[in-house]
Amino acid sequence: MLLWFFFTIFFCYVSFLKKKKKKNTNQSKMASVEEDFPRGGTKKKTTESKIVVQRPDVDNLFQTTNEEATNKRKATNKEHKKFKKQKTDGKKEEELTLNTAAKCVEILHIKNIKEGMLLLGCVKDVTDFEVTVSLPCGLQGFLSIRNICDSYTKLLSDQLDSDDAEELCSLPRVFIPGMVIRCVVAKLDTSKKGSLSIQLSINPKLVNKNLTMTTLKVGMVLSGCVESVEDHGYVIDIGVSGTKAFLPKNAIKGQQNNGEELSTGQYVTYQVEAVKNDGRVVHVSIDPSAISQACADPQQGWNLTNLLPGLLVNATIKKVTKHGLLLDFLSSFSGQVDFLHMEPGQESNYAEGVQVRACVLYVEPSTRLVGLSLRPYLTQTGTLVDPSPAAGDRIGEVVKECKMMAMHHLSGAVLELPDKTLAFVHKNHLKENNTPANENKVWARPQHTCRIMDFSPMDQIFMVSLRRSVIEKKFFRYHDLQAGQFVEGTVSVLLTNGMVVHLSDHIKGLVPRMHLSDVILKNPEKKYMEGMKVKCRVLSVEPEKKKLFLTRKKALIESTLPLILSYADARPGRVSHGHVVCVKNFGCIVRFYNNVKGLVPVRELSSEPIISPEEVFYPGQVLKTKVLHCHPEKEKMVLSFKATMEGDTDVTKPEFNCDVGEKFEAKVLKKSPRGLEVSILPDEFHAVLPTVHLSDHMSNCTMLWESLQVGDVLSDLVCCSKKQQKISFTNKPTVRWSLEDGMAAKDFSELTVGMQLIGWTMNIMSYGVFVEFPYGLVGLSPKSAMSDKFISDTKLAFQLGQTVLAKVTNLDEEKQRFLVTLRVSEVLYPEGHVQTRLVNGLRERRAVMEKLAAKEGSEPHQALVSLAVGQKLKLTMDSVTDGGATFKSDDMVGATFLATKHHIKGVNLSAGQKVSASVLHVDVMSASVHVSVLPKLVEKKKSLCEGQKCTATVQHVDKDFAVISMNNTAQLTVIQTRSHLNEVLLFESDKLKEGGTVSVEVVDPSSEEMQGLPLVSWHQAAAPPRHRTTSETQSGSRGHCFGEVLQGKVKSVQPTRIKVALEDGSTGYVHVSEVMEPEAVNVGSFPTSSVKVGCDVTVRVIGGREASNKKFLPFSHPKFKYTIPELTLIPSKLDKSVAIKGKTASEKLTGHKVGDEITCFVSKFHPDKKSLEVTTDLYKTWTIDLLAMITNPKDASHPEKLYKLGKAVRAKVVEVVVKPPRFVLSLTGVHKLEKGSCSLGLITNVLPQAGLQVKLPFGGTGFVCVTDVADAYKPNPLEAFSKDQLLRFYLLGCKNDKWQLSLRPSRLNPQQAKPAKDPEVLSAEELTVGQTIRGYVKSVGEHGIFIRLSSCITGRARLQQSTKYFVTSAKVISDHLALSSLLTTKVCSIDKGEGLVDLSLLTEDTSKPDILPESLGLPLRLVGDEKKEREAKKTKKRSRPKSKETEKDAPSPKKKKKTKKVKTDDNDSGVEVYFREEEDKDVKTDAEKQVPSSSAAPSRLQVAAGFSWDVGLSSLKPASTAKAEDSSDDEEHEEGPKSLKKSRHELEKEKKAAEKALVQREAELMDPNLRPEDAAAFERLLLASPNSSLLWLQFMAHHLQATQIEQARAVAERALKTISFREEQEKLNVWVALLNLENMYGTEESIKKVFDRAVQFCEPVLVYQQLADIYTKSDKTKEAESLYKTMVKRFRQNKAVWISYGTFLLQQGQSDAANSLLQRALKSLPSKESVDVITRFAQLEFRYGDADKGRNMLDKVLTSYPKRTDLWSVFIDLTVKHGTQKDVRALFDRVIHLSVSTKKIKFFFKRYLEYEKKHGDSQSVQAVKEKAMEFVEAKGTEAAE
Repeated sequence: MLLWFFFTIFFCYVSFLKKKKKKNTNQSKMASVEEDFPRGGTKKKTTESKIVVQRPDVDNLFQTTNEEATNKRKATNKEHKKFKKQKTDGKKEEELTLNTAAKCVEILHIKNIKEGMLLLGCVKDVTDFEVTVSLPCGLQGFLSIRNICDSYTKLLSDQLDSDDAEELCSLPRVFIPGMVIRCVVAKLDTSKKGSLSIQLSINPKLVNKNLTMTTLKVGMVLSGCVESVEDHGYVIDIGVSGTKAFLPKNAIKGQQNNGEELSTGQYVTYQVEAVKNDGRVVHVSIDPSAISQACADPQQGWNLTNLLPGLLVNATIKKVTKHGLLLDFLSSFSGQVDFLHMEPGQESNYAEGVQVRACVLYVEPSTRLVGLSLRPYLTQTGTLVDPSPAAGDRIGEVVKECKMMAMHHLSGAVLELPDKTLAFVHKNHLKENNTPANENKVWARPQHTCRIMDFSPMDQIFMVSLRRSVIEKKFFRYHDLQAGQFVEGTVSVLLTNGMVVHLSDHIKGLVPRMHLSDVILKNPEKKYMEGMKVKCRVLSVEPEKKKLFLTRKKALIESTLPLILSYADARPGRVSHGHVVCVKNFGCIVRFYNNVKGLVPVRELSSEPIISPEEVFYPGQVLKTKVLHCHPEKEKMVLSFKATMEGDTDVTKPEFNCDVGEKFEAKVLKKSPRGLEVSILPDEFHAVLPTVHLSDHMSNCTMLWESLQVGDVLSDLVCCSKKQQKISFTNKPTVRWSLEDGMAAKDFSELTVGMQLIGWTMNIMSYGVFVEFPYGLVGLSPKSAMSDKFISDTKLAFQLGQTVLAKVTNLDEEKQRFLVTLRVSEVLYPEGHVQTRLVNGLRERRAVMEKLAAKEGSEPHQALVSLAVGQKLKLTMDSVTDGGATFKSDDMVGATFLATKHHIKGVNLSAGQKVSASVLHVDVMSASVHVSVLPKLVEKKKSLCEGQKCTATVQHVDKDFAVISMNNTAQLTVIQTRSHLNEVLLFESDKLKEGGTVSVEVVDPSSEEMQGLPLVSWHQAAAPPRHRTTSETQSGSRGHCFGEVLQGKVKSVQPTRIKVALEDGSTGYVHVSEVMEPEAVNVGSFPTSSVKVGCDVTVRVIGGREASNKKFLPFSHPKFKYTIPELTLIPSKLDKSVAIKGKTASEKLTGHKVGDEITCFVSKFHPDKKSLEVTTDLYKTWTIDLLAMITNPKDASHPEKLYKLGKAVRAKVVEVVVKPPRFVLSLTGVHKLEKGSCSLGLITNVLPQAGLQVKLPFGGTGFVCVTDVADAYKPNPLEAFSKDQLLRFYLLGCKNDKWQLSLRPSRLNPQQAKPAKDPEVLSAEELTVGQTIRGYVKSVGEHGIFIRLSSCITGRARLQQSTKYFVTSAKVISDHLALSSLLTTKVCSIDKGEGLVDLSLLTEDTSKPDILPESLGLPLRLVGDEKKEREAKKTKKRSRPKSKETEKDAPSPKKKKKTKKVKTDDNDSGVEVYFREEEDKDVKTDAEKQVPSSSAAPSRLQVAAGFSWDVGLSSLKPASTAKAEDSSDDEEHEEGPKSLKKSRHELEKEKKAAEKALVQREAELMDPNLRPEDAAAFERLLLASPNSSLLWLQFMAHHLQATQIEQARAVAERALKTISFREEQEKLNVWVALLNLENMYGTEESIKKVFDRAVQFCEPVLVYQQLADIYTKSDKTKEAESLYKTMVKRFRQNKAVWISYGTFLLQQGQSDAANSLLQRALKSLPSKESVDVITRFAQLEFRYGDADKGRNMLDKVLTSYPKRTDLWSVFIDLTVKHGTQKDVRALFDRVIHLSVSTKKIKFFFKRYLEYEKKHGDSQSVQAVKEKAMEFVEAKGTEAAE
């Protein structure tokens, strides 16, 4: 191999010598040839041309152009001599040589590219780590992330090394496609196949390496990168050593990146604005318009060494060839323009001597070759180039019938595609590889077929190929491949993760290891070898990322089923092959093509139950799947394997996710005898509520079913089972409680022998009964285990759906089956549940009665509802039968009152007799009442005692309930006919009958839950004794006794309680406070964690909880039977000899005092309220506020981390109130606020001019004055604070229950704080005269400026001591001095008695600028000597005699002028100034009328006090006026005017001219159409029209154009303060402008603040609407929709709001949402607005939505309101605009047949006729006229009749 290499080198060297010799012999002949590239040229000429290009002629600096033209042969001979001389004396020759024009012009080839070459490029594509750059002549380079600039590379390495480094701006943010950049060739890489890869760099140190500090000139256009971001600008890296370039921030607004801030590494093209300090400092700008017009100037010192690409130059065409142009530029340089960069179609305009504008494309330093471009997109804009072709993406397209327009032998050819688009073929693509070139043959072909390979943005031309091998390629790029396509490729390499297959030279794909075969291959190298041809199928392709995944699975390749390529293809019912990618216990995840995947739930894996899917399925397995349902928008899909095996074609509904035990609200959809079909709200999923699940009482189930109607809504329904997609609900209270208490097994694994479960009978068989439980578990109760009694017929024992209590007796693990017993003797049923079931059953009956009465709607039914058991009625005897008697009531006509013979026994009755009766039972369905007239039941009731035992008689039996009477008391009550859920009544003797007796015990003499009836427990007197188990005997009929010690096993441990299973099967709970001795509890410990699950424990009963409401009660309470036992584990309480005394809640509270420390336990944290619930014992939980929980503001975000559930904490008692019970605790260690301490607080309000309102712990409130925010005052001190911010505050003192607070660091941390720049001032005594102090402006008034020095001291600066200018009104100051402005003042005087402080703001006192700007043009206030001089002049002027002429023109001096003494303040110079009263008035008038003036604006007035506000325009005054006003005491000045005396006519003419000039100037200044150009002009106009919102908005726009955002905000705030409150619309305009400003340039927080303020000051609905419009126009649809939702809630009565929201929804394409909104609007708005709203929505449907829907809406409205001709007109207009002619004519035909007045019909006929004249023909017009005649005749006939 090495020998062959040296042989090749030797052969090339010999060939080179031969060619060189032949060239020298023919040199003279070739020099005279004028033709550049003869067609069909020989190899010899080509070789010579190449040599000329690489080594261009070099002229002597002093050689003239004529010598070059006449002595070409000599110049050519000299070339070789100079070349040799250059080697020996290179440095000297380089300084004395310029480049000369090349003899030939050819494009830039890749072989001419050398390292260090400068090129102009265009960003083509950007990835995270590399930028693809388009180079001239179809070349392409790559810019790595490491070759941006040094600062970017350093930042990149810092970010890799540390997480705290500055954020790095990614390449896609730095570069955008189309960006033009200057780059340098950094490296040329060679691939394995020998192709070159150009690695580029834009590092300014390489691009601008030939620039020095001395060569930098103003106007140069250079490139660089942002080196660092500073406060006011950016430091730009320009690559020049020792030079720093600075770009101000205000210069980028509206320029690059749309005004966004630049980041480190950002590429910029800039222009040098200024060069300072001998080039050490450079100021630059990036204005695109200026850069695009900046041409390189010879005076800038450009030479071939530092010439840069991208420069614009003015050039002269030196020579025109058919392959390009030769140009001269910059006076002495030559360059070439190849044919690709000549403007197409302009070739005829190029001639020698023509001046053109060119752009430097590339510079090759070694050969001094300069390439130029004349294309407009580079010479005119120069910033962005279109990166994509105008004709669209056509890369890879094969184009036929192309014409060759030109052949350039050294470059290539230009083709014209059939659509007249030009394309370029490189010379290498004119022929196949390894074949000789024959350009003449190619040129001779009339048509060509080519393939578009690429598009060059730099050349704006398609690059095509004529190679047949390229044209015939099936796949040219990744875009040509589609998922599911069959492809053939060659195995390239085997990797650990799969196999790489090459489909072509540039396209390769990966076959993942899982897809190498249908089964997983352990040794794939045995099956696949490199170079092997394989057939594959495309799994997925990502063209942008150039990623291709293939499969070799035979099942996928040979599949003929439809492919699922997207979620849209996954229609329900479609069957397709997919491969398993993941197997979980919940199912399999199956993937199809293009990464579309779905889930196969466990239930759909197979028709047989599969417990462990991992054992059946494996990743990579190909299976046939069926789509059950799919959500394309959510990219979720549910599949099935089972459906494909069973051939199931039903489409399964979407799965509804719900858990068993979860509560829902549902609407009745359909009723059937077996149950109700309901719809779950709000999701509208269907579920089933069986009839037997409506109640625990079977008799109530039927009644509830009858009372329910379709559309009724049921609440608190509980999901009891979920089988596949069938959801079953239950309303059985007992089942619901069992699920809430966790007394249910979720699956078979949770079942244990002895476990008690609540269920219902599912099926009754001859051998037993099947009992169903929640979660779908089913157990069998054999016949022998159904009851303690012998059962011969199982169907007589239980009813289907009956609620039962079962106990697990046997488990069959293998078959997953279990047996249960229903025997009463074996199943523990707490007695308290009997009463609870009774109360719930009666409550259900009352609800049914009310519903049925409402359903019937008659008065008798309504009256029956009010009747109660035991109520006394006055009735009239109607008739007596063998079965009993009937009665009537005058109050309840239509109701039947019945009494059985048992209830009239011994009572003499006759027809019409009035009797007293007692109500036994009310049947609303039949409108009948069962009563009794027995004397013992209607007599006066006797009271009962709790615990009283007696015998009761059964008076009435109604299925599940019976009415009994306590003997000799006349008291009636209701009991259940079964005392146990499982009780079986097989014989009549077991059942209750009228007249039978039972033994009862009074539990509650008057129970509220039974409407005042006694609550009793009972058992049949004659019943045999029950055989109870040991546990029942221990607990007795009353349950566990108070103080009883029991044994149990820990079932579960929770942070706040322990669940204990007692030995009798019942469950009790141990509170966290009852786990260990209080002294043993350590702060921060978790007491319940000391107890382990499964351990045996000894417990003692200390109380219980009610089963219905979980309320805690001591077991000494007489209602213990309603409770669940509460236990204790504390050893000291387990001793039976120690009596346990239960304390009430009030007794517990009174045992605590304020300041006591107690131990409590965390029970719950509320994230929304940021509050904590703690418990001290069983009785109560207490809430602790956030401020009483933490001491460090950093803990506010997650306080739950400090206080975990069950944790023991120490709390201090803050407040104790017994009635109502209130117990306030603190976890911070303090229980009250004290002066001088620090405390956390929550900011509740920020008052901009005053301070902060704060919420403190323990219900306290406070205030932070603006002077107590910091130790060093600053402007806008409150901008750093916001509502709900949590901070530490120092408590200064309390006054009127309000604390004065401080945020000064010197108060909060006096040891660490720095000395205060602005110390606190607590009293006036701390101040001294002459002291300089800072403060905030509190208010501005006529008495002066009031400045807040501290929270308790406010000083005053009088107007005379506030400014050096003379102001007559405080309004001038208030307009320019904002409230809360920070000012430096000097103390002038102190009145310590009154606490008054006089201040001064004058510059000589504070050394600060005056508070008023000079631009206002206000007169200066005279002080000191100036006052004395002025007073002397005035005195002299008054004493001087007046001349006659003056007496004529001026006012008469006879009347003595009154003078007014104006005395300055104490701090003034002490000189009093006197003014004439008229002068004082004049001064006031002038000050009020004066406006700011520029140099071009004349002043209209002069003052008489001796100074002029604008002396340059005094000539506008008439001479007489000037003489009168400017008269001097000097005699020379007095005599002057006599010599210049003018005639009266001249004076009047001059005066009129001056007045005319003033009026004209004033009109110009006040012209509202004249757009001011500076701030002063705006101020002038605003003084005249302060209430004009248009002027204010123009002023804001003026600032925004200059990118002065803050100034624009300030103008808006001024406008809001200045515009009168009566001008509501003007103020609203400003608010809208401010909202727009914040939306464009602000943040979400800033726009919210502005919006909240605007709502307070303007009509809220208008502000809401304006903001919604702003969001909509700026495409912030989410924000707009959220705002509209708030609007329709807040302004539900406003019709415009609903219509606006509807317009928004329809514009967004949300037609369904708009329809729902219409329904909501109709419900919310008054009925009179309905027609208008529907009409408006219909119009909106026509404009933005579905025209058919809008047509239907209007049809419905007009059907109800056919005489609304206005609506008919609207309908016609919309149909004409959006419908067809057929629709319009049909509508007109409907209208003209309406039953309305003739006048209105005439109007519609007129419109019909106009329409036909415009859109129809003569026949249609005639038809309308005939219809009109028919109408007139019909009307006439009607009138005649």
